[in-house]
Amino acid sequence: MFDVACGFPAVGNVEPTWAKPRCAVMEVVPSRLGSVTVQNIRLFGDPILRTPAAIVTDFDKELRQLVTDLTETMNDAPGAGLAAPQIGVGLRVFTYNIGEDQQGHLINPVLHFPSDEEQDGPEGCLSIPGLSFDCKRREHVVAHGQNQYGDPVTIEGTALLARCVQHETDHLDGVLFVDRLDMETRKAAMKAIREAEWSGLATPSIKLSPHPTFGRAL
Repeated sequence: MFDVACGFPAVGNVEPTWAKPRCAVMEVVPSRLGSVTVQNIRLFGDPILRTPAAIVTDFDKELRQLVTDLTETMNDAPGAGLAAPQIGVGLRVFTYNIGEDQQGHLINPVLHFPSDEEQDGPEGCLSIPGLSFDCKRREHVVAHGQNQYGDPVTIEGTALLARCVQHETDHLDGVLFVDRLDMETRKAAMKAIREAEWSGLATPSIKLSPHPTFGRAL
């Protein structure tokens, strides 16, 4: 199913004057899988989803546990990808699993785009559950970063993998896929979010993407 719910579902800042925002989390009870905990997923409106994540400098046991927790939570959802802020951790780490042996993790990603070719298709987010909207992305991406041991890693992909990598990297910059929608689609998305059963724990906001949006993110 090409409905990216990363951080997308598989094949997730303005403070109101009347209340302090509360953290919204997906209604999933953490469970133990051996020594691994499936974490709650933070939902749209949680401030951490709008906070740029910190660069990882310590490649230690705690980081490896974070990668494991992200992987288990992503697969449990299930999702095609999951970024650390989505489970409440402000570090530049994400995992991905789009099948066909295309799965893994990336730390401190830096993206490059070999061409201007684009793709357009449905995209969703585990932090905006049950909703998807057509979103334009670059067709081809090369992502440089590190693995959980600090070794250099490069991920190159097109189509769904490229979409997933861009989506998850946006999460690390405090950007959500709804920020990249055209104006009319964004209005529809915000309306659907306000009407969602899980909405209402914090005031939604739209933030400009720090990445090139080619005139489509207003």
